[in-house]
Amino acid sequence: MKRDPHHQRDHHESAATEIDQLSEMLSQDQSKHARRLLKSMHPAKIASLLERLPREQRVAALHQIDARTEPKVLAQLSPALRTQLTWDLDADSDSSRDTGSDPDAGSGEEPETQLNLVLDALDQGKLKRIAKLFRKLHPARIAGLLESLPATERARVWDMVESERSAKVLRHLHEEVRRRLAAEMDLEHLVEAARGLEPDDLVDLIQDLPTATGRQILDAMDQRERERLQSMLSYPEDTAGGLMNMDQVAVRGNIGVGTLLRYLRLREELPPNTDKLFVIDRRHQYQGILRTERLLTARPEQSIAELMETDFEPVPADQSSDAVAQRFEEEDLSSAPVIDADGRLLGRITIDDVVDVIREQGARALTGMTGLDEETDMFAPVLASSRRRAVWLGINLITAFLAAWVIGLFEGTLEQVVALAVLMPIVASMGGIAGSQTLTLVIRGLATGQLGRSNTRILLLKEMGIGLLNGLLWALVVAALAILWFGNWTIGAIIAVAILLNLLCAALSGVAIPLLMSRLGIDPALAGSVVLTTVTDIVGFFAFLGLATLILL
Repeated sequence: MKRDPHHQRDHHESAATEIDQLSEMLSQDQSKHARRLLKSMHPAKIASLLERLPREQRVAALHQIDARTEPKVLAQLSPALRTQLTWDLDADSDSSRDTGSDPDAGSGEEPETQLNLVLDALDQGKLKRIAKLFRKLHPARIAGLLESLPATERARVWDMVESERSAKVLRHLHEEVRRRLAAEMDLEHLVEAARGLEPDDLVDLIQDLPTATGRQILDAMDQRERERLQSMLSYPEDTAGGLMNMDQVAVRGNIGVGTLLRYLRLREELPPNTDKLFVIDRRHQYQGILRTERLLTARPEQSIAELMETDFEPVPADQSSDAVAQRFEEEDLSSAPVIDADGRLLGRITIDDVVDVIREQGARALTGMTGLDEETDMFAPVLASSRRRAVWLGINLITAFLAAWVIGLFEGTLEQVVALAVLMPIVASMGGIAGSQTLTLVIRGLATGQLGRSNTRILLLKEMGIGLLNGLLWALVVAALAILWFGNWTIGAIIAVAILLNLLCAALSGVAIPLLMSRLGIDPALAGSVVLTTVTDIVGFFAFLGLATLILL
């Protein structure tokens, strides 16, 4: 069949136009535009353009092709051109060593050096240097570098992660960053990456994605895998059911050790962190555990029922992830079985999942004190970060106005005794620091389960005693300094009493505020410090200025 000459001419004109566009972009160092143009093309078309470009521009264009598309493009090239491009890229890497940006050296250097190498490669448009560096790094380190980049640069660098490693990198990213990168991926690449994730990590990813995208990933799985994932997705992510994996080894108690060992040899590979097997009955009811060291040292004729431990408590599927983490920490566990309300074995939780929970707890406690509990992405968009922080600043403004209102009540006193305005911040500052110490101690006690109704009174008395002793000590010190400064014994006595009262109030508030918030279902790590500071400021100002008004005026 004859081809339409007009169609052929249009095709050649289109190709020529694209070559001209690409060549102009590369000559003007418009690497972002070139990358965007190449990303919209089919690999065969990209290969055709590479064949027509000059040698230098060919290498520059190859730098802008993402790591997932590159193998498909190279497969379309002739063997000779493929070999030549490989040599050219190696020569480009050799030249990078002369300029001090060698990816081979960066793989063993400090994170800051690796980040500098990535930034240099971005500036020069040499993205294949980043791909070469990433091939030598652990996925967790790649995730750390991605989180260290602004959002626009992060997308460019993410394309340099190879398809077979992208799933492992996604696993190590914070939820917010992982959600953004996954949203920018093509569905084909996203599904490919999802297949490489462990089921529990895949559940976390699906929960972070839009509902429609998560459904498409589930539909791409085979029926058995899809059913397992849907079962895990039925539990909230902050529960044991949301943490668990279904890769456990479950055995019956009526079989012998020799039979079990033959079965394990047939499997050829055990799931990671398999320090114990779980014993079940015919109805899949949990019976106990069998430790692997006990299995390996047992006689072949012994039965599993003789060796298993029946007193190992399983984890209910609806138990909170914080409670699970606390148990793993207290009992030094590597894994634990998860059961449903009827006692059936559902899966297991392993130490790697618990470490993630503990890390999140620490990050939440640290950032929550300043209202940044959700801002895990350091380079999140300005509008999103501003919106989050605006709420916190508004709450702080209200509390500041409350303290200012108390000061305004004593405006006449401050006008007549200027020394009070100079000394006033000392009283509030001392109370705030003392209260924060107690608050931190109580929040930690609540988090670890060391503080309950039975011992709250003991802790309160202890903190009040500390407040009394420290109050007396620093009240005398500050009073002496005030007397030396202003030569007024009355002002020294007033500030001493105010500091003592404020430190006692700080101790009481530091215990009471987190306990009250916890009972109301409010995270004390998030809002406790704001309430505490407000209380100590108001009490400190009121005590100091109120005493001054009564005595001096």
